[in-house]
Amino acid sequence: MSGHSKWANIKHRKGAQDAKRGKIFTKLIREITVAAKTGGGDPDANARLRTAIDKAKFENMPKDTIDRAIKKGTGDLDSVVYEEDSFEGYGPGGVAIIVEFMTDNRQRTVADVRHIFSRNNGTLGVTGSVSFLFDRKGLISLPNSYDFDQIFEIALEAGADDVKDEGDSIEVITAPSSFTAVRDAIATQGLKWESAEVTMIPQTMVKLEGKQAEQMLKLMEKLEDYDDVQNVYANFDISDEEMEAILG
Repeated sequence: MSGHSKWANIKHRKGAQDAKRGKIFTKLIREITVAAKTGGGDPDANARLRTAIDKAKFENMPKDTIDRAIKKGTGDLDSVVYEEDSFEGYGPGGVAIIVEFMTDNRQRTVADVRHIFSRNNGTLGVTGSVSFLFDRKGLISLPNSYDFDQIFEIALEAGADDVKDEGDSIEVITAPSSFTAVRDAIATQGLKWESAEVTMIPQTMVKLEGKQAEQMLKLMEKLEDYDDVQNVYANFDISDEEMEAILG
């Protein structure tokens, strides 16, 4: 888990530096639209929508952009119809990968993602080939400057499964059904998280070094840079130092 979390944090900082705001907004708008379509436009009654809106606000998306995305989902504005699904596959060193996507053209997306895998030392697998290696959990990452015991007490009282000190961050793990309650309990104490989402946490990690580590991060970047891909989960573990050196 820690390896992938480190990737997410480093990727976020690098993404900000690279000013990939347009692609971030595109993915978030799709998520808000689909969340509103499937669960309604009221974030208080739609946990998925509320989480998507929180992510959008974290990325400084304008309120009118968020409102338009919600209206597209509820049918108040014309909208493209998106299909949700996922791919499963393998990366360098046998790393397990799950790719979640939203698309208005499944045939195009399948061909493009297969191409990305094949060109970057990966292979697509069949449904169920790696998903059993992951658990869907809520994951809230907070700065390690916060008091661990305080977060531990707040989180467990709100229904969290576990709280871990990962060195450079404190990670709170929840069941998906408890995620919103735990996140809100943390927020009410004035604590700010670095990331908060329902994600796929690997049960075991595959340690990578050298060329395989470089190939894996390149594959991750190519997948996440593709517009139709919403999320990528993988069970690799690469040291902070090596990851920083590769990503620059």
